[in-house]
Amino acid sequence: MMTQISKYALVAILVLILYLLISGNLLSLSPAVIALQLLALGLSVWARRSFNPDQFSIHAEPKQGQILLNGPYRLIRHPMYAAALLLIWAGVVAHMSPANLLIGVIAAAIIAVRITVEEQYLRTRYPGYAAYSGQTKRLIPYVI
Repeated sequence: MMTQISKYALVAILVLILYLLISGNLLSLSPAVIALQLLALGLSVWARRSFNPDQFSIHAEPKQGQILLNGPYRLIRHPMYAAALLLIWAGVVAHMSPANLLIGVIAAAIIAVRITVEEQYLRTRYPGYAAYSGQTKRLIPYVI
């Protein structure tokens, strides 16, 4: 059940980003929005490059290997989700409307569910995950 939720959550996030892009509500000419979205892209790439080649998975259920403690994972537990939220919310704020605000809220809720599912798997698979999660924040270093 949780695996299915995780798979649908990923598809839903991709659909929301695609909708914002196609509707012209993701990108902006604002230097601040461009900077935030480039930061999101950079964080995403940095996080992805932190994985060993055989360890990365798009599903919430982790593959074999150890807990990632390098790259952005030293500071936050879910940098790819943080990057997705930053990308989405920069676009939402730049093109504020009730519909875009709803998309941002839905994306945040979906990512919250996916984080919950993923952390259940991680706590089960890695005995050291509880200690790691006590030392790092989920999405924003030293904050959340």
